[in-house]
Amino acid sequence: MRRLLRRPEAGAFFAALLVYLFFAIAAWKANFVSFNGTAAWLDTSAELGIMALAIGLLMIAGEFDLSIGSVIGATSIILAIGTNHYGVNPWIMLAVVFVFGGLVGLINGLIVVRTGLPSFIVTLATNYGIVGAALGFSRLLTNTTSSSMLTTPGVDFLFASQWGQANIAILWWVLLTLAAMGVLMRTPFGNWIYATGGNIVAARGAGVPTSLVKVVIFVVTALAATLVGAIQAIEFHSGNAANGQGYVFQAPIAAVIGGVLLGGGYGSPLGLFFGSVIYGIISVGIFYTGWNTDWLLLILGALLLAAVLANSYFRRLALTTH
Repeated sequence: MRRLLRRPEAGAFFAALLVYLFFAIAAWKANFVSFNGTAAWLDTSAELGIMALAIGLLMIAGEFDLSIGSVIGATSIILAIGTNHYGVNPWIMLAVVFVFGGLVGLINGLIVVRTGLPSFIVTLATNYGIVGAALGFSRLLTNTTSSSMLTTPGVDFLFASQWGQANIAILWWVLLTLAAMGVLMRTPFGNWIYATGGNIVAARGAGVPTSLVKVVIFVVTALAATLVGAIQAIEFHSGNAANGQGYVFQAPIAAVIGGVLLGGGYGSPLGLFFGSVIYGIISVGIFYTGWNTDWLLLILGALLLAAVLANSYFRRLALTTH
């Protein structure tokens, strides 16, 4: 049990269990524990979870990215304009937006490692720049900031399949979490991520290519935002340049709830998974209870503070040798 409590995801796991049991009891009559009820909070958790996973890895490496919201919105409107207004094949447009996302991440990473500027400031500027460009160009090209989107059966299957109320985003989330667990736990690059965020000077002294690590994770984060933007656009057959801004703070909140330290060097993909689960359960559960949704932000704020305190405790416990 002591070894279990030392795991980075321990606090998030027990919190997720308690939160689920609370809403399962409070919203039992509203069928919160039914398949559709479960699918509702899993759908909410999944798209957030993909972003929280990427942001969490970046935070473990000691950096931050505020541009994810604008990448999500830009992805959706680029897909919509390309397929609907210019008749480009959806597969080609998907390739275009993933290249776009990769370039955004590459630019963010290179600016951060080359200039030494805080990633918070760099990506905040990127966020404003991209959302402004997306709004401006979409208005210029189509006279609107939102547009419907054309797809194909294959694209719909990969990005918008549904089983009842459950969306394929859940499967994407689980697969990416497993992939991240494999990288962090079984590859040298995973050790480099922890070392870069834990003590960058010592990591460099040990030969860790810290600049490369940061650039790669920035690219991965932007690609994750592109994936979420594509899923949303294809699922709703619509793109909107202003989409995604909510994730700018929701993803870091889920990451912190999931056990990632703001100072870097500590956390796990499984903890990020449970952090997103907690956020999804609370966000959807409060609707099932019939309570006033104005309380949602209060609950999330209290949970965030509790998570920070719990993470600090579990971190000290993990560092205890005896």
